[in-house]
Amino acid sequence: MQPPAYGIEGIVDADRAYQGSRFAEVRDAVFSQPYPGTRAASGRMPTYPVMLGRMVHGLLQFPFGRFYAFRQATARAVDSHADLRWGPDGRGFRRLVHPNAICLSGVWEITEPTAYSGYFASGSKALVIGRYSTCCTETRRGHTRSLALAGKLFPTTDPEHAAPLRTASFFTQQDIGGDDTDYINDVELRNAPDTSSWRRGSGMPILLITGLVFSFVDREPTIRQLYDVAELGKPDAEPTRAPAYMRLLVAPEQPRIEGPGLDFRDEIMRQIVDSGRLVFTIEVTDDGETHGPASAQRRRFSNWRRIGTLTFDDAAASYNGDFVLHFHHPTWRRDRNDPATATRVGERKRA
Repeated sequence: MQPPAYGIEGIVDADRAYQGSRFAEVRDAVFSQPYPGTRAASGRMPTYPVMLGRMVHGLLQFPFGRFYAFRQATARAVDSHADLRWGPDGRGFRRLVHPNAICLSGVWEITEPTAYSGYFASGSKALVIGRYSTCCTETRRGHTRSLALAGKLFPTTDPEHAAPLRTASFFTQQDIGGDDTDYINDVELRNAPDTSSWRRGSGMPILLITGLVFSFVDREPTIRQLYDVAELGKPDAEPTRAPAYMRLLVAPEQPRIEGPGLDFRDEIMRQIVDSGRLVFTIEVTDDGETHGPASAQRRRFSNWRRIGTLTFDDAAASYNGDFVLHFHHPTWRRDRNDPATATRVGERKRA
C-alpha cells in the first residue's frame, strides 16, 4: 500500500467516539501488511523521512496557526485515546516525527512489591503492544539517532477477550537530541530523557519546533508522565499513586546482534527470531533532578528499583504499525497523581 500524502492530523469524530479496543484487533492490524524483508534482516524496509517543510506546513496560513499540521497532530496525540486511526480511506495518517518503527506484542508484569496503583501495583499483568521507533529518518547503527519505545497496555491477559477495553500508554526514549549507541542492549529508555539538541545537527530546527509546539499545546515537552498506567484498572475511589520516573533496560541475558550499519528494526527482529523473545527490565524511582535549559537538559536519578519485566515474543515492521497504530499522550499534570491539575481538558488547554 502506498503511504498517504499525510492524512488527517487533527482530531476527528472517530477519535471522540473511542470506547476501547480488543487486543486481537490491534495486534492483527499492526501485524498485517509487513514490509518485505522484515524477517530476513535484508534492509529492504522503507524509511520515511522527517522533513522540516512538513513540520512548518500551514504555520503562516490565516488565521494564524489554525491549519498548522504539526500543532493539530500534537493536540490530537494528547486528546485522542484511539488505538487505531484508519482514516476515511483506510490508509491511516503519516507521522511527522517517529515515522520509522517496528511493533511488538507481549506481556507487562510487575513482580515486586510497590507502593503504586493500577498496573504499577505488585502482581499486575497486562497484554501490551509496543512500538520501537527512532525520532527521525536515520535507522542505522553507526549513526546518531534517538531510539524510543512506546507501549499500549490492555488490562487483561486474555488475547482473545471479547469486550473492548480502554488502554493506557507509556513513552520512553533515549537522549532526545540523539545518541551513538550501536546496540539496543546498551540503550537506556526513560520517560524523562536528557536533551542534547546539538547532536541533531541539521535536524536541530525540527527538535526545537517539536519542543515549542508541545509546550504551546500541552506544557512539558520532554517528560511523559506515567499516571495513565497507574490509573489503568484502578477503582475510582482509590487514589492515584504513579512513579515519577521509569526506565527500560534490555535484560542482560539477551544476545548482542552483530552487523555494521544494521537497521534497529532488523536488530529487534533478530532478537525475537534468535531468542524467541526480547525482555526489558522495568525500573522506577521517585528521586530525580533536572538541570539546564530545555535544549540541553541533564537529569540525575537515584534509587532506581527493578519492579518487573516487559517481555515481547513477536514483532513486525508494517505499514499499519507506521500509519494506523496510535498512542495517546497523557496531558501534563502539575501533580501527577491529581487529575484536577491536568493541563488539557476537553481538547482545550487550561490557563
